[in-house]
Amino acid sequence: MLPTIYLNSQQIGLKHYCFASFKYNTFIYQKFRSLENCQWDKNARAFRFDEELLSVDELYEHFKGFANFSTSKEIIPSVESEKDRLRPADFLEPLTQEAAAAIHEFRNYLFTRRYSENTVKTYTDTLSIFFRYFATKKIDAIENEDLIQFNVQYILKNGFSSSYQNQVVNALKLFYSFRNTVHLDVELIDRPKSCYTLPIVLSLEEVERLLNGCTNLKHRCMLVLIYSCGLRRSELLKLRIRDIDSQRMVIHLHAAKGQKDRIVPLSPTTLSILRNYFKAYRPNVFLFNGDDGGKYSPTSLQNVFRKAVRKARITKKCTLHTLRHSYATHLMESGINLRYIQELLGHSSPKTTQIYTHVTSEDSRKIESPIEKININI
Repeated sequence: MLPTIYLNSQQIGLKHYCFASFKYNTFIYQKFRSLENCQWDKNARAFRFDEELLSVDELYEHFKGFANFSTSKEIIPSVESEKDRLRPADFLEPLTQEAAAAIHEFRNYLFTRRYSENTVKTYTDTLSIFFRYFATKKIDAIENEDLIQFNVQYILKNGFSSSYQNQVVNALKLFYSFRNTVHLDVELIDRPKSCYTLPIVLSLEEVERLLNGCTNLKHRCMLVLIYSCGLRRSELLKLRIRDIDSQRMVIHLHAAKGQKDRIVPLSPTTLSILRNYFKAYRPNVFLFNGDDGGKYSPTSLQNVFRKAVRKARITKKCTLHTLRHSYATHLMESGINLRYIQELLGHSSPKTTQIYTHVTSEDSRKIESPIEKININI
């Protein structure tokens, strides 16, 4: 039996919105999240969309064969928020002492290999889930067939992404190579077929609205730096005052992704905003301090971006990393060489940078559709 999605309309200000509620279902939830013009409404605890941007017919088509729809006046269940709902991992057995000790040893190994804190946390968290799933089995007795079972019964059944599945593969390959186990052959672990998705990119006008609409000087300065230099979130938060070289007009990024240093150009506009920020806030050590004097919180920075997106009325489904994608795309549209963009972004392979050739619009605008060569009634 297919799940039911309940629709109802509501006026907010001068606009009419449609709200979609359903009894929680991981697959349906992810299907809603994939819709570009559909947003989670925290207060209504339902998905909300403007019918001018996303019609009900389009919604029906998106869920065709996956769900039924109802517009009756019956009581509509609210969708649990991500914070409140139970996750699949909540139903797993606790981590055994053997697994906990092995993960702790593996964590130390990763730190000695100079893996970043984020990578260490990602791998150890992933292994924790995996070993909790096989709590009744010794970790060195796990075989390749067990991984197939985990993929089918945990990852696919709960609607997790192929990127998460690939994350599991990475963690297990490294962990069992480190342990030199004989039961699980890391060379036989298959990766999921990768999905080819293009990055979301903001237009220059959208970036301008977003940055100008951010009235808090500190918040605006952080977003300006990310866009103007194509920084990753972690690179921005690790910046120290000494990394800004106003004489050479560059920023020195230390131990960025892959433990690589790189230099990025500092524009005059960005330097002016930085100077205004520095005079007003007088940061210590880190360029952007948190409340405790340490590094600014990644979650707080993400919230700053979300607030700026809402204020700028940008409907694209974007994240903080979208500013970096936009920076690279706008450089390419300006005619900057792909190799130079690769160095600015800190990509180890040109293949990673080449994705931006598929989202640039300048060349595509020059292509004339064949329909322009025929007479057609308009």
